[in-house]
Parts: sequence; C-alpha cells; structure tokens
Amino acid sequence: MSLFDQILGAVNNPGQQGSMDQLGSLVNMAQQVSGQNGMDPAMTQTVMSMLGGALQSGLQNHQDANGFDATEGLVEELGSSATANPGAIASLIPMDVQQQICGAIAQQTGLDSGMVQGLLPTLIPIAMKMLQGGAVQGGNSNPLLNMFLDKNQDGNLDMGDAMGLAMQFMQNR
Repeated sequence: MSLFDQILGAVNNPGQQGSMDQLGSLVNMAQQVSGQNGMDPAMTQTVMSMLGGALQSGLQNHQDANGFDATEGLVEELGSSATANPGAIASLIPMDVQQQICGAIAQQTGLDSGMVQGLLPTLIPIAMKMLQGGAVQGGNSNPLLNMFLDKNQDGNLDMGDAMGLAMQFMQNR
C-alpha cells in the first residue's frame, strides 16, 4: 500500500484524524508555498520528494533515540502551526544535514539553496500535518506515521508523490 493510499484510508476512516477538509487544506498550503515563491506545483512536489527522505530518516532516528510516543509528539509539535520553529526542525534534522539537503535540492532543481532553506519551516509542517491525519481518534496509535517510518522496510514511500496525488485528487472532486 502506498503512502497516498494510507492517507486516503485515514481520510475515509472516521476513527482517524484525517479528513477531506484537512487534505484540502494541505493542498492549499502547498499551492500557496508554490505561488509565494514563484514555483510551479511540480517543483514543490519535487522538493517535497527530496525532503521526504530526510524527514523519514530524521523521524526514524528520533524514534530510535526517544521511542514512538516522543516521535509522535514531535510530529504533533511540528505540524501544529503554519511554520515550524528552527529548534524543532533541528531536533529532527541537524543543521549540517539541513544544509546538505538544501544543497542537493538546489542542485537538482536549480533553486537557490538559501531559498530552499527558507522553505523548510513551511514545508515541514505540511508534511507533519499530512502524517498527523493517520492518528487514531482518542488513541495512541498512528498507522500512517508507522508506515512513513517504514516499519516493514519496503521502501514504498514518497512524500512528494503523496502531495501530488493529493492535489490531483482534490482537483477531481
């Protein structure tokens, strides 16, 4: 099952926090980021794809060091506002790794690495809000976050593809 299938499952499951309104809001946020930065949605999707691997790795490392509950709390913290605080981002992705990621994204996309660095506080909350949608209502479980952490190690994850599919899905509604 793909990450997007899991997101849709959360949207369609009344026992999970995801909803069509939440998904629409995430798509709108991603489109605003694109528009405000003169990027087309495909470029934002590419950036999200590249960022998704770093987020996955950062969350896996956080879980290994602090446990699932703490990682779920970090996802909640980072997804709770429109922009993430730099300290929370650094606890997920160390600054030197952020610089490497921004350089790699800049090299692949042609965007300025400083611009990419400036996008992180906005893009990371979008990704975290997407993951929050999988949380079980009133419970302490999040199958979507478990899948993103790739517990079964199948490698079937791509945050950019999930965002692109969400955009297409919401446009076709």
